[in-house]
Amino acid sequence: MLLQSIADATSNAHPLSGTIAEWAWLLPVLPLAGFVINGLLSLSSAHLGPDDPNTPDHHPHSEGAAEASAISQTEEAGSVGDDHHAVKRHRWAGVVSIVGPGVLILSFLLALGIWQAMAATQPDGPFIQRYFSWMPVGDLQIDAALQLDQLSMVMVLVVTGVGALIHIFSVGYMQDDPGYPRYFSYLNLFVFFMLVLVLGANYPVLFVGWEGVGLCSYLLIGFWFNDKVNADAGKKAFIVNRIGDFGFLVAMFILFANMGVLDFIGVNAKAVELGAGSTVVTAICLFMFLGCTGKSAQIPLYIWLPDAMAGPTPVSALIHAATMVTAGVYLIARSAALFSLSPIASLTVAIVGAVTAIFAATIGLKQWDIKKVLAYSTISQLGYMFVGVGVGAYVSGMFHLVTHSFFKALLFLGSGSVIHAMHRAYHTTNSHEDAQDMRNMGGLKRYLPVTCVLMWIATLAISGIPPFAGFFSKDEILGAVFARAQGSTLASASWLGIPGSTILYAIYAIGLIAALMTAIYMTRMMLYTFHGPNRTGAEEEQHLHEAPWVMTGPLVVLGILTVFGGWLNLPEVITDIVRIGPSGSLDQWLKPVVGGATARLSAGAARVPATTEELLMGVAVLIGVAGIVFAIARLKPDRLPRKRDAIPEEGFERVVANKYYVDEALDRAIVTPTYAISKNFLWRFIDHGVIDSLLVNGSAALARGFGWMGSRLQTGNVGIYAWVLVVGVVALLGAFTLR
Repeated sequence: MLLQSIADATSNAHPLSGTIAEWAWLLPVLPLAGFVINGLLSLSSAHLGPDDPNTPDHHPHSEGAAEASAISQTEEAGSVGDDHHAVKRHRWAGVVSIVGPGVLILSFLLALGIWQAMAATQPDGPFIQRYFSWMPVGDLQIDAALQLDQLSMVMVLVVTGVGALIHIFSVGYMQDDPGYPRYFSYLNLFVFFMLVLVLGANYPVLFVGWEGVGLCSYLLIGFWFNDKVNADAGKKAFIVNRIGDFGFLVAMFILFANMGVLDFIGVNAKAVELGAGSTVVTAICLFMFLGCTGKSAQIPLYIWLPDAMAGPTPVSALIHAATMVTAGVYLIARSAALFSLSPIASLTVAIVGAVTAIFAATIGLKQWDIKKVLAYSTISQLGYMFVGVGVGAYVSGMFHLVTHSFFKALLFLGSGSVIHAMHRAYHTTNSHEDAQDMRNMGGLKRYLPVTCVLMWIATLAISGIPPFAGFFSKDEILGAVFARAQGSTLASASWLGIPGSTILYAIYAIGLIAALMTAIYMTRMMLYTFHGPNRTGAEEEQHLHEAPWVMTGPLVVLGILTVFGGWLNLPEVITDIVRIGPSGSLDQWLKPVVGGATARLSAGAARVPATTEELLMGVAVLIGVAGIVFAIARLKPDRLPRKRDAIPEEGFERVVANKYYVDEALDRAIVTPTYAISKNFLWRFIDHGVIDSLLVNGSAALARGFGWMGSRLQTGNVGIYAWVLVVGVVALLGAFTLR
């Protein structure tokens, strides 16, 4: 109530004033409370230790060396078994299992209540609650404030809803991990920062959440930090994101220097003063987009996301589906008033998105690690989202963000069930085979039938097969690109001398090719994982079974959302034929926030006839079906050897399997030279040579020299002192008398 009482008085006139929306501050505070409670439980275990360390069946649960020893055996991205299952459950596991998911469930229920209030009142403007003045420095007046509008509400529902399901899944997946409370404290903190990001009423508050999810990604990706691979993956994610964040900071500096405001309402009101197509607004958007490429893993800053698979699988689901990687798409949608004024920046966003989509899709064709396939799939699908917001179809981009959170969370958690079963089987038989390599799987549909069906639903969705959710959102993006290719503001612009219409048609073609590849590599993943003969091993095969319902239950919910999620924004061409729901629901919902910006970029574009729209949809479906049929006809799971018997790829296949050697090229071009300069110049010459040897040791040697000279003069012999005195007197007399 204290926070409510100090909220800005101007909010009283808003339709949401006096409703449950007044409690919006609880949305991030609840997961923050979970972080504090679980963090204290983790520290309590570390300091107090077990009740009786002398018992014969004692297993240490401390967060120190004992946990580190256990964690070192839980490396999920390598080839060893998931040995943390052998450790007794953490002493506070029961409490953590309630607090961790519980705070997310409460946040989601509160979000549902606020959404109902918004749906009932239909506010035209945002509901802002200002709690205190954060940075009152001259012209810079930044408040600690939260903003509720239709866009932030969509993100809050996705983050809390899908996040709650991932938390519940984690209860079963991580139950035996010695760092159980620490894991949930990080997970809760991650969601807290993501909610700050999407609820912030100005760019600085958003940036706090932006940096916070970057910090938590470092903590969660490197959760099993005793393994160097995991620790390096966390550091890589942190450093690469800092590069992008520099661009975001520069964008805010330019924005404030030219507009004097950083809150969203002020920026939207003054955006037109920058001038459509001006150098200033283009620079702001491009620097902002640099931040988006880091956070949402677009070219050239995508390299951290595949390595993020080093963390626990539920972490991958949270980062890739509902939270961090969607922040860049949200930022562009939130800044639609700025991007709509710069066709060049918008085309840049769309081009980078399209190139990223097809580039990542090609890599996904030759990956064997089941999580790496999904990682590159995420990068590719994020490319589609950036294509949507880049061409001014902000609703389409957000629509794909929502549906993607459903089917990608289902895919990642489904892969988690597969990995869970594989690890258990290999651990039981003391095998050291790679539990994440699809060449060691096969035939798992007999042992994990529920997971198989649900993952096939998600695969059909991401492949763009109706009536699943991914079909509607992906088709809407491709349709928007095609519609804006003639007559629109973007079509009339140019990018590096290339007409905008030509670029848009090329993006549309790239989108179709990427969709074909998506259908192929996703079907490939399903065939090699669930079909054909089992390659796990005769002894291990006896220990394969479905995950417990605390893990399978969230998959079922996500499966339902994947089937019906497309109803959020059905196109008219569908509702006119099949009366299954209202058309354009999400479009109408988001219109008060992005409607004006959408109209600015699409101005002049002719409406696509219904027959043409039906034809485009038919082509998109045929592309998806063709990819699935091609994969089934070409791939033969019964001929696939196990990983240990596999022949290394050759030629171009080897290049693709090694991700075009981008990481190796960056290592040689940037990392190795930077390390060499740091070691040979900064450390050996500057630090050791100049600072240590010359300044520190040199000044010490000089002081010792003066001390030695003084010690020679101070001999303690009175006769010598007398002679020195006489010589001094004679010298003085000579100086004054001899001229």
